[in-house]
Amino acid sequence: QVQLVESGGGSVQAGGSLRLSCKVSGFTYDKYCIAWFRQAVGKEREGVAAIGSDGKTRYTESVKGRLTISLDNAKNTVYLQMNNLKPEDTAMYYCAADEYVPLVVHRLLPAAYNYWGPGTQVTVSS
Repeated sequence: QVQLVESGGGSVQAGGSLRLSCKVSGFTYDKYCIAWFRQAVGKEREGVAAIGSDGKTRYTESVKGRLTISLDNAKNTVYLQMNNLKPEDTAMYYCAADEYVPLVVHRLLPAAYNYWGPGTQVTVSS
Protein backbone atom coordinates (compact mmCIF):
# COMPACT_ATOMS: atom_id res chain seq x y z
CA GLN A 1 0.00 0.00 0.00
CA VAL A 2 1.45 3.31 -1.10
CA GLN A 3 1.52 5.99 1.56
CA LEU A 4 2.74 9.57 1.38
CA VAL A 5 3.03 11.73 4.47
CA GLU A 6 3.93 15.41 4.33
CA SER A 7 5.50 17.42 7.13
CA GLY A 8 7.26 20.73 7.67
CA GLY A 9 4.45 23.18 7.10
CA GLY A 10 3.87 26.14 9.38
CA SER A 11 3.47 29.88 9.63
CA VAL A 12 6.21 32.28 8.55
CA GLN A 13 6.54 35.93 7.65
CA ALA A 14 7.10 37.04 4.09
CA GLY A 15 10.71 36.50 3.07
CA GLY A 16 11.07 33.50 5.36
CA SER A 17 11.84 29.88 4.54
CA LEU A 18 10.36 26.44 5.13
CA ARG A 19 11.36 22.95 4.07
CA LEU A 20 8.58 20.51 3.39
CA SER A 21 9.20 16.76 3.50
CA CYS A 22 7.25 13.93 1.91
CA LYS A 23 7.97 10.43 3.21
CA VAL A 24 7.01 7.77 0.66
CA SER A 25 6.40 4.12 1.55
CA GLY A 26 5.10 1.08 -0.30
CA PHE A 27 6.11 2.56 -3.66
CA THR A 28 7.64 -0.09 -5.90
CA TYR A 29 7.99 1.58 -9.29
CA ASP A 30 11.52 1.68 -10.65
CA LYS A 31 10.60 4.69 -12.76
CA TYR A 32 8.42 7.30 -11.14
CA CYS A 33 7.49 10.93 -10.73
CA ILE A 34 6.87 12.77 -7.50
CA ALA A 35 5.43 16.25 -7.29
CA TRP A 36 4.30 18.97 -4.93
CA PHE A 37 0.94 20.61 -5.44
CA ARG A 38 -0.81 23.36 -3.52
CA GLN A 39 -4.37 24.50 -3.11
CA ALA A 40 -5.36 27.84 -1.66
CA VAL A 41 -8.83 28.45 -0.31
CA GLY A 42 -11.26 28.95 -3.17
CA LYS A 43 -8.71 28.05 -5.84
CA GLU A 44 -7.92 25.00 -7.92
CA ARG A 45 -5.09 22.65 -7.07
CA GLU A 46 -1.88 23.85 -8.71
CA GLY A 47 1.27 21.92 -9.58
CA VAL A 48 4.29 23.58 -7.97
CA ALA A 49 7.30 21.34 -8.60
CA ALA A 50 7.97 17.84 -9.87
CA ILE A 51 10.92 15.49 -10.09
CA GLY A 52 11.26 12.25 -11.99
CA SER A 53 13.42 9.19 -11.55
CA ASP A 54 15.28 10.59 -14.58
CA GLY A 55 16.37 13.51 -12.42
CA LYS A 56 14.50 16.09 -14.46
CA THR A 57 12.61 18.76 -12.57
CA ARG A 58 9.83 21.12 -13.52
CA TYR A 59 8.52 24.19 -11.71
CA THR A 60 5.55 26.42 -12.16
CA GLU A 61 6.63 29.87 -13.25
CA SER A 62 5.67 31.71 -10.06
CA VAL A 63 8.07 29.70 -7.87
CA LYS A 64 11.14 29.49 -10.09
CA GLY A 65 14.23 30.65 -8.25
CA ARG A 66 12.51 30.40 -4.85
CA LEU A 67 11.43 26.77 -4.46
CA THR A 68 13.62 23.72 -5.03
CA ILE A 69 12.51 20.10 -5.20
CA SER A 70 14.94 17.32 -4.32
CA LEU A 71 14.89 13.58 -3.73
CA ASP A 72 16.74 11.47 -1.16
CA ASN A 73 16.37 7.89 -2.38
CA ALA A 74 18.06 6.45 0.69
CA LYS A 75 15.38 8.01 2.91
CA ASN A 76 12.48 7.59 0.45
CA THR A 77 11.81 11.27 0.99
CA VAL A 78 11.14 14.20 -1.31
CA TYR A 79 11.82 17.72 -0.12
CA LEU A 80 10.56 21.13 -1.15
CA GLN A 81 12.87 23.90 0.00
CA MET A 82 10.90 27.13 0.04
CA ASN A 83 12.81 30.42 0.24
CA ASN A 84 11.71 34.04 0.01
CA LEU A 85 8.14 33.03 0.72
CA LYS A 86 5.32 35.37 -0.27
CA PRO A 87 1.77 35.70 1.08
CA GLU A 88 0.49 34.25 -2.20
CA ASP A 89 2.33 31.01 -1.37
CA THR A 90 -0.20 30.42 1.43
CA ALA A 91 -1.95 27.12 0.72
CA MET A 92 -2.28 23.49 1.67
CA TYR A 93 0.65 21.67 0.12
CA TYR A 94 0.27 18.10 -1.10
CA CYS A 95 2.78 15.49 -2.19
CA ALA A 96 1.81 13.16 -5.05
CA ALA A 97 3.48 10.19 -6.72
CA ASP A 98 2.93 7.76 -9.56
CA GLU A 99 4.62 5.88 -12.36
CA TYR A 100 7.02 7.72 -14.62
CA VAL A 101 5.44 10.50 -16.68
CA PRO A 102 7.53 10.75 -19.87
CA LEU A 103 6.57 14.27 -20.88
CA VAL A 104 8.02 16.73 -18.38
CA VAL A 105 5.31 19.25 -19.24
CA HIS A 106 2.68 16.81 -17.91
CA ARG A 107 4.35 16.34 -14.54
CA LEU A 108 2.54 19.26 -12.93
CA LEU A 109 -0.92 18.01 -13.84
CA PRO A 110 -2.95 16.58 -10.93
CA ALA A 111 -4.46 13.95 -13.25
CA ALA A 112 -1.01 12.38 -13.72
CA TYR A 113 -0.96 11.16 -10.10
CA ASN A 114 -2.95 8.51 -8.28
CA TYR A 115 -1.21 8.61 -4.92
CA TRP A 116 -1.56 11.62 -2.64
CA GLY A 117 -0.66 12.61 0.88
CA PRO A 118 -3.07 14.35 3.29
CA GLY A 119 -1.29 17.71 2.98
CA THR A 120 0.52 20.20 5.19
CA GLN A 121 -0.51 23.84 5.65
CA VAL A 122 1.80 26.72 4.78
CA THR A 123 0.79 30.21 5.86
CA VAL A 124 2.83 33.27 4.91
CA SER A 125 1.98 36.59 6.54
CA SER A 126 2.90 39.99 5.19
